[in-house]
Amino acid sequence: MTALLAALWLASPLAAQQQTDREREADLLQQLSEAQDPHAASMIEGELRTLWSRSGSAAIDLLYRRGQDALQAGKPEEAVEHFTAALDWDPDFAEAYVGRAQAYYMTNAVGPAIDDLREALVLNPNQWEALMGFAAVLEEVGLEEDALEVWHRVHDMHPQNPEALAAVTRLETQLQGQTL
Repeated sequence: MTALLAALWLASPLAAQQQTDREREADLLQQLSEAQDPHAASMIEGELRTLWSRSGSAAIDLLYRRGQDALQAGKPEEAVEHFTAALDWDPDFAEAYVGRAQAYYMTNAVGPAIDDLREALVLNPNQWEALMGFAAVLEEVGLEEDALEVWHRVHDMHPQNPEALAAVTRLETQLQGQTL
């Protein structure tokens, strides 16, 4: 019976879409890591953001967009509410954790921000914005060597990311002469 249910689930349109999305994500991540042109990298990055921002539910996607809009409007407390609502409905939606982490950080709630970044990375280890947030926090608390390691990972995934390149350059210069 279990095998039959699993076969039915795997044959469902949602499962097929998830498989297609995973394949598309892998292809886009490969293209991004090999991109030589900043414009091409930006286009690929946009496609990944679009892919990652789709939860599979129109209602959850609306809550996510409202959270993003609140962040852009400088209303982090409101953003936390929208992202939390999205996560209440779909606790596996990595992008909502990333958004809520940004909102928490903007309200100086660093502990909850770190928790959300960790959860986002458990769900999507390729989410470079979560990695960037984590690296920034590591650097802020004086763990420059660890921050450099994370920034290197971001740079390897997204070589055209100017923030990652600047952080790697800055930290390597700062740590030059120290044991890494």
